[in-house]
Amino acid sequence: MRVLFLANIGLGLYKFRRELLEALVKENEVFFCIPEDEFVEPIKDIGCRFIACPLMDRHGTNPIHELKLIRFYKKVLRDIKPDIVFTYTIKPNAYGGMACASLGVPYVANVTGLGTAIENGGLMQKISLTLYKRGLRKAQKVFFQNTENRDFMLSHGAVKGAYDMLPGSGVNLQQYEVFNYPDGNTVDFVFIARVMKEKGIDQYIDAAKEIKKRHPETRFHICGFCEQDYEGLLKELTDNGTVIYHGLVADMKPIYQMVSCTVHPTYYPEGLSNVLLESAASGRPIITTDRSGCREVVEDGVNGYVVKQQDSKDLIEKIEKFLGLSIEERKAMGLAGRAKVEREFDRRIVIQKYLEEVERVRH
Repeated sequence: MRVLFLANIGLGLYKFRRELLEALVKENEVFFCIPEDEFVEPIKDIGCRFIACPLMDRHGTNPIHELKLIRFYKKVLRDIKPDIVFTYTIKPNAYGGMACASLGVPYVANVTGLGTAIENGGLMQKISLTLYKRGLRKAQKVFFQNTENRDFMLSHGAVKGAYDMLPGSGVNLQQYEVFNYPDGNTVDFVFIARVMKEKGIDQYIDAAKEIKKRHPETRFHICGFCEQDYEGLLKELTDNGTVIYHGLVADMKPIYQMVSCTVHPTYYPEGLSNVLLESAASGRPIITTDRSGCREVVEDGVNGYVVKQQDSKDLIEKIEKFLGLSIEERKAMGLAGRAKVEREFDRRIVIQKYLEEVERVRH
């Protein structure tokens, strides 16, 4: 069979869907259509065939340009003649879905989070919902990563057909093993995300400034690409020792191995946070916000702590609470997180659900 993946960047396909691609290429011809980026070659090395998508503009809103993208997807479908198409993120879900629906090609959409356009309401929410309704109307299956996203889309009539839940992208439990817990005098915290306001970087910096005054032995690491104008601030905070900025880190395992706790104070509309899944799988406690996409991974007081959104004071209190634990208590928190992801978030669960959709078309 021929399987086609439509996505907006290579990062998500390679980092979070590599095992699915590896499973599919064993018995199928697998194509992926994304803009040219540094993950194209690694995905090709798996055995997938690449189709460049120069028309993908993740943040663009020009209607003429968007219509060109739909026409491009239709051309790809006519050329490839896939038996099934898998789509991820809003534009591939909406425009790829429209193209598949118009040509009668079976397709499965994955809602990886609703994004700020829907979260913030107003005109952009109406436009986005209209696009989703048109894109998902004939989907063989729509996968959701959290119940809040599912309930919102159902209540607004964006999904009328079959749908199911996934445990996010799942986590590869062989790749992320439990690391020995650090037992030195230094306690290392880490923020892992695009450095942008909605990911809670301001709250993390507030906490780093305050906690460093009270506990000079703590260290606050930041890993991620700067999407907004934080470069100058991060340089200043690194120079004065408040934070340690690593930039975008390709292999996170050495970071997880070093740190004592992952702090993820996001209020961005996530599907389900991969950062939290990887941290928990590595045996690290997590401190994160009480919002959909995050709260599913943390049991407050068991494998970490839950904080209020955009609340630096609450974050500082929870970090203080964590620092009050013994090393054995912190280690036990990390192991509780590992047990939770083993029970609920194994990536093999996700792969199996996708393979079932392929089998539906095959038969």
